[in-house]
Amino acid sequence: TEKMEAGEWGVNSDNHLIGPTGMDIDLNECPADWSNTHGLSDDTMRFGQTTVQSGNLAAYGNLSLGMQIWFDYIDSLDVLSGRDIEFIIKDDGYVAAQTIEYVDELIESGNVLLLQGLGSPNGLAVYDKINDECIPHPFYLSGHPAWGDPELHPWTTSYQMSYSTEAVLWGTWIKVNLADKLPVKVAGLVMDNDFGLAYEMGFEAYVEQNPDVVAEYLPVRHDPAAPTLTNEVTTIAAFDPDVFISMTAGNPCLLAIQEVEASGLYDRLDAAFTPSVCKGIAAYLAPAGMAADGYWIVGGGAKDTTDSGKMDEPFIAFARDLISDAGEDPSISLTGEGVFRGYAFTEAFRIADALPGGMSRTNLMLALRNFKIYHPGLLDGLVTELKGNSDAYFVEGSEYSQFDAENQTWVMVGDVVDANGGTPNCRWDKANGGCR
Repeated sequence: TEKMEAGEWGVNSDNHLIGPTGMDIDLNECPADWSNTHGLSDDTMRFGQTTVQSGNLAAYGNLSLGMQIWFDYIDSLDVLSGRDIEFIIKDDGYVAAQTIEYVDELIESGNVLLLQGLGSPNGLAVYDKINDECIPHPFYLSGHPAWGDPELHPWTTSYQMSYSTEAVLWGTWIKVNLADKLPVKVAGLVMDNDFGLAYEMGFEAYVEQNPDVVAEYLPVRHDPAAPTLTNEVTTIAAFDPDVFISMTAGNPCLLAIQEVEASGLYDRLDAAFTPSVCKGIAAYLAPAGMAADGYWIVGGGAKDTTDSGKMDEPFIAFARDLISDAGEDPSISLTGEGVFRGYAFTEAFRIADALPGGMSRTNLMLALRNFKIYHPGLLDGLVTELKGNSDAYFVEGSEYSQFDAENQTWVMVGDVVDANGGTPNCRWDKANGGCR
């Protein structure tokens, strides 16, 4: 507020939105009919989301359910200048072509203040368009490193740990914990789309820089819609790796655990990792039974509302009660995670609403680009921050945890690794398929 009142931040006389550490968004490049208060009325703010609620990854639709439950709670408190959050959800089935259609619809006739989406291939399909339209696109539901590009794509912000950061932390764990067996062989089961390839490329970069840690790396890709992973895991088992890393999402995470066990590979491994996007116990670990026991995760710092070791924490208990009071099932991990995602949004909304001029697209972006909060859904010791053009990743640290199938809990091993501000920003180069 002080910076805005002093004329240092905010929309200046040249129609540029200025903020911390080099933040400079040229509003003259926005469409001629662009409005700073589009999607706002006296009593509502319209928030459009594309996500997956059907198909192989339908479980991720529970994130939206949890967000809606949290938004309903915030509406009941009347803390956004009398406005309720009107949350408009479109099910794209994790099909990028459908995402494009729904984003066009939300922009052209949905009258939305902001947009959010889920899925790396889906987000990349509309990334340029949303930024060209100058629509806030915060806390994208994916860890693709592309979302950390505040210069070329300033209207999009990240939330969860970048997949490239996660890949480096896999390598770091191997280097420290398998020191007497280095260099090792590593196999990755990779979802064959932009999401999985971000993992694959991130770990390949680590391997290239650390030949003393990884001698051989075999990525094996799978169709995102594949009903089984038997052939892919058979190929991995024949490679006889020391470490197996699942670089997939949704139901394939569960299938990977089951297939690795069924193949006999698990007993030969020194370590097996499941990805951060499949941390949910009820959805991805519990159905695998004892086959999931001992799996490692670079968890991205998120707590699980179904974790038996966390249920007594005040905010976890509160979130579970909110879910139950809404008539929904508190035993679904992703619904609880949706509550956590909703919490981050409403903190940003509250800040933007309190800035001079109240809620607007530019105030929301100022709030998001100077955003540092305590988040009760994340592990203590994890610093979360977005800061202008200097820090484009909200979550950059993680814990290492191992799954205890008997007690249905993740057991943290060692301290939280805090890398706040350490992930290099991305300059997304679509032609070359990566950050430059």
